[in-house]
Amino acid sequence: MIRLGFIISLVALIGVLLSGLAAFRVHDQELAIDGIALARAVDIHASLVQDRLTERELLARVGAGLFRAPSVIKANMLQPLRSSIYAFKVDFVVASWIARLQPGELASASAELSSAGFRNPTIRNFDDKPLDAQSRDTSLDVLMDLEPRNSETEGFAGRALNFSPALGPTLARALAEGKPVASDPTPLLRPNGPVGIVLAAPVLQEGNAKPAGFVSFSYELGPLMLANDEMSLFSVALKDPRKVDGELVADDNGTVTERSLVPNGPALAILRTVSFGNRDWSLGYYPKTNSVVRAQQTAFIVGGIGVALTAIICGLFGYVGYNNLRLSREVQMRIGFERRLTAVIDELNHRVKNILAVIQSIVTRTLRHGSDVDVDVARDLLIGRIHAMSNVVSLLSESQWQGVNLKGLFEARAIPHADRIAIDGPDIVVSARAAQSLSLLFFELASHSDEGLSLVGKHPHIVAHWDVEGAGPDALFHFRWEEFNTSAATRRADSDFGVVLLDRVAPEALGGTSKRYFTDVSYVYELTAPMETVVDMTERDRTEALAAPIRRRS
Repeated sequence: MIRLGFIISLVALIGVLLSGLAAFRVHDQELAIDGIALARAVDIHASLVQDRLTERELLARVGAGLFRAPSVIKANMLQPLRSSIYAFKVDFVVASWIARLQPGELASASAELSSAGFRNPTIRNFDDKPLDAQSRDTSLDVLMDLEPRNSETEGFAGRALNFSPALGPTLARALAEGKPVASDPTPLLRPNGPVGIVLAAPVLQEGNAKPAGFVSFSYELGPLMLANDEMSLFSVALKDPRKVDGELVADDNGTVTERSLVPNGPALAILRTVSFGNRDWSLGYYPKTNSVVRAQQTAFIVGGIGVALTAIICGLFGYVGYNNLRLSREVQMRIGFERRLTAVIDELNHRVKNILAVIQSIVTRTLRHGSDVDVDVARDLLIGRIHAMSNVVSLLSESQWQGVNLKGLFEARAIPHADRIAIDGPDIVVSARAAQSLSLLFFELASHSDEGLSLVGKHPHIVAHWDVEGAGPDALFHFRWEEFNTSAATRRADSDFGVVLLDRVAPEALGGTSKRYFTDVSYVYELTAPMETVVDMTERDRTEALAAPIRRRS
């Protein structure tokens, strides 16, 4: 059996090691595959974004190149471009013509706006406040035309954008560099509008090196750079050029919001840079799933499958080995059962003989000394004594002959008039031999106590008290039976059988001594015996050994 266990353990160890190695390899492979897949998906997304931005910038360059009007003070400058820009791309929010006007051209521009039907043709600041005198003496970039025209956008015409926090610097850069320039992310149409980018392209007239104005296109930032598939491996964020530790993200509805970078925030996996409007934009890609955790889970699954297969193999190996040993075990069990059965039968014969010997002694002594009592009385005593023996045998059977609680011997079914007896003492489990002797002793005392006449016309009041003195092998058991309201003159004398039982049989069975005497108001019986004979652990150990299950030999 030990050799079989060693072989199974060796097989299990090899299986576990192979399972761990396979899990380790799978973990590394999963990490590599996830990294490659994520990098490829990020490259594709960044390429698509760059293509989209290049197309928008090309639209601005084409729109700027189509202007050939001799005068820029017109409110319908986009009219020739409307069909072209809608045919090219239509995802812009607003397309506008921004004329660069000199101080003497403001009045003509205002009249042009009025004739075009704009509701507020006054040339004013970007926030709709009147221009101050100093502003009127410089060149102004005034919004003269826009597309689409609706109730929300018509109010923008006539605004001078030089001092706009978002568009002013953008137009200045476009003027200086002569190229399309993108603004910082800014709300479009209204202060709480969608976040977007304005691309402004300078327009050069023939024969003039200075820009006459700008064509601008505004785009929502979400569809432009942050659009992403719900099933993709990552989420996209745009590094906010306005803040060092900020970035812009879009939700499922395309709404762009700002968030700050925190030390314990999501880990940035890959950073890509795209170009738009003569500036670089940094896109950060965050994986939606933790590749390390996923690789660990896959490794755990592979390792678990390996361990399960190892367990199955070891189980089959053990089953085969068990079948080889089962017959020999059954033979050993059969031999053990036969030996146990022989021991139980011998113990049963011994106990039955003891019980029959006790009953024979009870019958013999009761009938031998029954000449001095009535036949009916002798019969009742005999039946009571045998019933007491039957009761103690029933109690021993219930406890599997492990002993009887001493208080249980005072039950009404064991002795007559038990309700008149006050018992007092600790819980003691006495041995089978002691229980038989004490049961007869208590019956004899109780049966004679009822015979006496009370000094005050009442039945005697009886107190049964016991205690244990000392500890260990020298411990002594003290029992005291005291009947109150009785005397030698009123109490019937004990029978010859009772005298033999009280003075000789019971003390000798327990290896102790006894005495009986009268006091002024009571009858007293005292019994003293060693605790080791009252409890008799050797008898209990022998009974436990017979009741214990047979152990298989390995």
